Amino acid sequence: MWEVLQYEFMRNALLAGILVSITCGIIGTLVVVNRIVFISGGIAHAAYGGIGVAFYLGFPAFLGAALFSFAVSMVMGVASLRDKKRVDAVIGVMWAVGMALGIILIDLTPGYNVDLMSYLFGSILTVSMMDIWFMLSLNMVLLLIVLVFYKEFLAVSYDEEFSFVVGIPVRTLYFVLLGMIALSVVMIIKIVGIVLVIALISIPPYIAEKYMTSLGRMMVLSSILGIFFTLTGLWLSYSYDLTSGATIILVAGVVFFVSLASDFFRHRSRESAS
Repeated sequence: MWEVLQYEFMRNALLAGILVSITCGIIGTLVVVNRIVFISGGIAHAAYGGIGVAFYLGFPAFLGAALFSFAVSMVMGVASLRDKKRVDAVIGVMWAVGMALGIILIDLTPGYNVDLMSYLFGSILTVSMMDIWFMLSLNMVLLLIVLVFYKEFLAVSYDEEFSFVVGIPVRTLYFVLLGMIALSVVMIIKIVGIVLVIALISIPPYIAEKYMTSLGRMMVLSSILGIFFTLTGLWLSYSYDLTSGATIILVAGVVFFVSLASDFFRHRSRESAS
C-alpha cells in the first residue's frame, strides 16, 4: 500500500478522501438526525443541472454545481416547510429535472465531449492540489459554522418544537443546513460522483448513531468511519483495478450490513436470554 504514495495523484486522492470524509461525518450526522437524507439526495442529483449549465455557458463545472445545488436546496427547503405531505413529490421532480437539464445542456454544448461517468461515479484519482485547497477551505467554513451554532443545531435536531418556543431561529438554521449540504455535495461529487453521494453522507452517521449518545461524538465517529471506508476503498481499487468511488461505497455498504446483522443477532440473544 505504501508504495502508491510515491505517486502524486494517489497522495492527492488520499488527502481528498480524508477531507471529504470529515465533511460527510459532520454534515451527514446533521442530515441523519434531522431525517432529511432524501432531500440531500435530491440536492445531489439536481446538482447535475448546474454542471450542464456551467459547460453550456463556459465557466467551471463545480462553480455551476455549487450555485445550482444551493438554489435547489433553498427551493426544496421552502417546499418542505410549506407542504410536508407533498415534499417528496417536489424533491423527486427537481431531482429528475435537474439531471435531465444537465444532460440536455451538455448535449447542446458545441465541440465538447464530457465524460459523464466522472460526474456520475466520481474521479478521485484526478483530484488536483487546487481541488485540495478548495476542499480544505470549504471544510474550515463548514466546521466553523457548526462550531458556532452547535448548541442550536443540537436543540433543533432533537426537539424542534422546544427550540422554537425558546427562541431559536429554527427555520433559519434549517436553511443554513440545506446550504451546507449543497456546498458539501460539490466536494463529494468529485470523490464518489452524483449517484453515490447519498451513501457517503448517510452510511457513516447511521452506523455511528448506534454507538454514540451525543451529537459531537457521532460526528467524530462518522468522520473516522468515512476515512476508513475511503482509504480501504482506495486500496482495494488500486490493488484490483476497480472504480474508486464505487469501491468506497461498497466497503461502506458491507460495514453497514454487518452492523445490521450484529444488531439483529444481539437482539435475538437478548430475547433468548430473557
